[in-house]
Amino acid sequence: MAAEKVKNVVLVGQGGVGKTMLAEAMLHLTGRTSRLGGHAGTKPTLDYDEQEEKRGISVSLTMAPVMWEGTRINMLDAPCYPDFVGDAYAAMSAAETALFVVDAIDGPQTTTTRLWYAAEDLSLARAVFVNRLDKAEANFDNAMSLLQERFGNRLGAVTIPMGTGEAFAGIIDVVHQKARHLEGTKVVEEEIPAEFKDAAEAARETLVDLVAEADDEIMMKYLEGEHITEAELEGLLATAIRERIFVPVFAGAAVKEEGIISLMNAVVNWFPTMSDFGRIPLVNGEQLDISPDDDRPVVFAFKSLQDPQTGRLSFLKVLAGTVSTGLELTNARTRKSERLGHLYLMCGRETSEVKNAEAGDIIVVPKLEAQTGDTLSVTGKVEAAAFRFPNSLYRIAIEPEQRGTEDKIFTFLEKAAEADPTLKVERDEETAQTVVSAIGEAQVSVLLDRLEDRAGVTARTVKLRIPYRETIRRVASAQGRHKKQTGGAGQFGDCYLRIEPNPDGGYEFVDEVVGGAIPRGFIPAVDKGVQETMRDGVLAGYPMIDVKVAVYDGSYHPVDSNEMAFKTAARIGFQKAVEQAEAVILEPMAKLAVTVPESYAGSIMGDISASRGRVEGMDTTEKGETRVMATVPYAEVTDYATRLRSLSRGTGEFEIEISGYEQVPHDVQQKLAQEYAERRAQGK
Repeated sequence: MAAEKVKNVVLVGQGGVGKTMLAEAMLHLTGRTSRLGGHAGTKPTLDYDEQEEKRGISVSLTMAPVMWEGTRINMLDAPCYPDFVGDAYAAMSAAETALFVVDAIDGPQTTTTRLWYAAEDLSLARAVFVNRLDKAEANFDNAMSLLQERFGNRLGAVTIPMGTGEAFAGIIDVVHQKARHLEGTKVVEEEIPAEFKDAAEAARETLVDLVAEADDEIMMKYLEGEHITEAELEGLLATAIRERIFVPVFAGAAVKEEGIISLMNAVVNWFPTMSDFGRIPLVNGEQLDISPDDDRPVVFAFKSLQDPQTGRLSFLKVLAGTVSTGLELTNARTRKSERLGHLYLMCGRETSEVKNAEAGDIIVVPKLEAQTGDTLSVTGKVEAAAFRFPNSLYRIAIEPEQRGTEDKIFTFLEKAAEADPTLKVERDEETAQTVVSAIGEAQVSVLLDRLEDRAGVTARTVKLRIPYRETIRRVASAQGRHKKQTGGAGQFGDCYLRIEPNPDGGYEFVDEVVGGAIPRGFIPAVDKGVQETMRDGVLAGYPMIDVKVAVYDGSYHPVDSNEMAFKTAARIGFQKAVEQAEAVILEPMAKLAVTVPESYAGSIMGDISASRGRVEGMDTTEKGETRVMATVPYAEVTDYATRLRSLSRGTGEFEIEISGYEQVPHDVQQKLAQEYAERRAQGK
C-alpha cells in the first residue's frame, strides 16, 4: 500500500470499555471475519493469547488491519489494564492517531487521562469513540461534558446517537446531516427523524465553530454568515485533526456494530497518514524528512514478542523507503547488520506473507535481534527518538519451586525482558535474589503463568530482602584468643582489638602493635579476620560499615601460630568488642516523590506517616497536581506501586531512590536479631 493509503490508529482507553470489541466489529463489517468475534460465544480474533482467555482482558498488543474504501487501516489494539499499559505506549509510537474508547456511562477514567497526555507528548492526532450507548444508563451528553471538562473544549461530536439504552437506534452523521443504522451488516442511510433534527443542526453549528479556524479563508466566510458546504467542512476536519486543534467524538455501540461504518469513513477521509506529519524526530535532535520519493529504507521496531510457536516476532513501522524480503539493514544501537528474512502482515495470531512494504505501513518480521525502540536503516546512522515507557517500580523477588531450575527460570525471564521494556530482571548478589521489576503484580502473575506453560517450570514470588547494615556507636576493646591443640602442631593466635565509629565513613584498619608482640607477617591475617566478620555481620547477619579497628597488642607461639589462627582470633575479638560497642542496625532510606490529584494528597501524607516516613515538602505541578516529597524507610515501601494504586484510585505516580541509611527503631532491631538467631539455629 502506498503511504497515502495507510492509516495507523491505536485503540486506547480504560481497560474493559470495549476497545477490542470495536476492532472485532471493524474486522466483521469489512468482511475480514465472518462473525463478530468475542461475542455470543464466538472466539475472538484478537484476544488469542492463553492468558487473555484465562483472565478475560487484553494483556498484549495485537493488530487488526482492515481494508476500507481502498485504504488499509492498521488498528493497533493496545491493552490498557494498568499493569500492561506499556504496550499502549509502544503502539502510540507507531500510530498517527490515538482513538480513545470511552464508556457512555462512566466517561473518561484514570488510564484514559494518563494516555491522553502521553498521546499529546507524542504529538498524535486524537479522536474519541463513546461506546456502549445501548446500555441502560448510557448518556452521550453526560459523557461529552465529562470529556470536555477533563480535556478541554476542543472536542466536538461528529456523530451523535439516536436515543440511548433500549431506545438506541443508530447514529446521526453531523457533517452530512444523515441518519444511519445497520440492517445485518448493511448500512441504511435516511433522513434524520424529526425528533433529532434540532440536535443534529445544533451539533453541526458547534462543529463548524470549532474547526473553522483551520482555514483562514473559510473562517472569514463563516464569520460573515455564509453557509459552509459539506466539502468545505470535511476539508476543515481533516486539517483540524491533522494539526491537532480539534478532537472528533464519535457515538456508537461496538457490540451492535452501530456507528462503526461512520467511524471508518472518517478514518479514511480525515485521519492523517504518516506523510502528513512530514518529519520524524531523531535522537540527535534532528528530523528525518518523510517524502514519498525517498527510497532509503528505514524501519522502527516498536514491539517485540515471544510467540510459543514461531519464536521472536518484531513489529516494524516502515518510516521511509520500501523494505522487501531479504533486505539487510543495520541496527543503529548495536551497529550489527540484520536480514529481513520474511515479511508478514498480522491479524490477531494469523499471518500472511508479503514481498515488500512501503513507508507508513506496519509489518511483522521473525527472528530479528532488534529490541523495542531500535531503528534499522541501510547506513545504520538513523535513530528515531525513543518513546518513554511508564516506570517499572513494582519490584518482587522470584524463586523456583524446585531446586536446579534457577538457570532455566533466569533465561526465560531475560528473554521476556528483552521483548518487553517494562520488564527488568536482575540478580541481586547481596541478597542472593532474582528480582523482577514490572508495572504491577498482574504483569508478574502473567509472566509466571507463561513460565509454567512455555518453559515447564514453576516459580513463586517472595518478598524482597532488605539490604540492612550494621554499625557501632561507641568505643570498645576486647581480646581475641584462639588456642587449639590437636596432638601435632597446634593453633595459637592472640590479639587485642579496639573498635570505634569511623566518622569519615568506611572501614579503616590500624596497626598499633609495638615490640613484636605480634609478628608483622600475621597482622594482615588479623585485618582479614576482622573484614570477614564485618561482611557476615554480628547482630543480624548484615554487613557492618563505618568502623575503625586498631590491633594494639597480642602474643604468639613460635610453632603453633599461623595466619589461620590469627584470623580466627581476630574474628573472636571483633565479635566480643561489638557486644560492648552499642551495635545498631541501619536501614536503607528511600527518597519518595509522589504525584497525585490534590484530593488524594492527604491520604498520601497519612500513609507516609504511618510508614515511619517524614514529609519534607510539597509543590504543585504544571498540570495542577500535588507533588509530595518524603523520606521513608525502604522496607516500608517495597510494595508502594500496589499501595499507591489503591490510595489514589490509580491516579498517582511516584519516583523512588535509595538514599543513605538511618538507625532502625529498637523493636525492629530486636525482631531482625531474633529472626537471624532462628535462621542460624536452623542451619540457614
